Amino acid sequence: MAPTIKLSSGYEMPQVGFGLWKVDNAVCADTVYNAIKAGYRLFDGACDYGNEKECGEGVARAIKEGLVTREDLFITSKLWPVFEDGERVEPACRRSLADWGLAYFDLYLIHFPGALAYVDPSVRYPPGWHFDGASRIVKSKTPMHVTWAAMESLVGAGLARSIGVSNFQAQLLYDVLRYAAIRPAALQVEHHPYLVQADLVALCRAEGVALTAYSSFGPASFLEFGFAQAEALVPLMKDDLITGLAAKYGKQPSQILLRWATQRGLAVIPKTSRVEVMAQNLDCTGFDLEQADIDSITAKDRGIRFNKPSNYFPTDQMYIFG
Repeated sequence: MAPTIKLSSGYEMPQVGFGLWKVDNAVCADTVYNAIKAGYRLFDGACDYGNEKECGEGVARAIKEGLVTREDLFITSKLWPVFEDGERVEPACRRSLADWGLAYFDLYLIHFPGALAYVDPSVRYPPGWHFDGASRIVKSKTPMHVTWAAMESLVGAGLARSIGVSNFQAQLLYDVLRYAAIRPAALQVEHHPYLVQADLVALCRAEGVALTAYSSFGPASFLEFGFAQAEALVPLMKDDLITGLAAKYGKQPSQILLRWATQRGLAVIPKTSRVEVMAQNLDCTGFDLEQADIDSITAKDRGIRFNKPSNYFPTDQMYIFG
């Protein structure tokens, strides 16, 4: 079993979990089930991924067969920007819970900052970024403190045990920390050797906010979108430094990349459909890298971010990371 990280809410979060972004609906239930069999207990989902119902089917199968109980699992979901108006937060959470077939989430995150105009689920679900489902971005005037207060109410209602944020930068995180009655237990961000975000990592450490890294393998997750940035870089799995360290430690390149994060105190949420690789990824905390090797990986930082709206579609409305 993976080590755990103690959240400010008092709950323990597994340090190594399974990410559910881009897991195809046709295989999602089996993938979740197989990951549970492989030993995963944290599953990181979201409304926007469009596969929460299938994720829940995989969980239900594993529970029915006695592989785990609900209490053994740590399930994360996320609030999409069109549901960030205060009165929309709880219904959105309840919709995701219904899709998963769960009574509560272990962790519920604001997926991206920047509230967008509400799109009724009967019109389109998941709603995506665009108000019209095509090209029109319409912003909501709801400020973050209103959304956060609604997130806090989920804890009181028993719908979420812990709450947090995703894709926030330092100043917005500081802002939430100033007025939060319930502090964000976790922040989830893109984090890999090409995007280290050292100051943000230090901020979270200083403020007691657990930090989860997504896209730990860097450009690999984004090649299918044709991102020029991703195509121009050496894949981290084939990078000379990473492959050299894999040979040195007798591990796979993926394990080196994951250990670089976990040894520095971050949680990780890799994914794969291959059962043998599931086991390899989960086994990324049982060895240590020398500090000089950690420093060498960190020195690869180029400040290159792949997961931002302006990389997916033309926009001058969503410069979230400006």
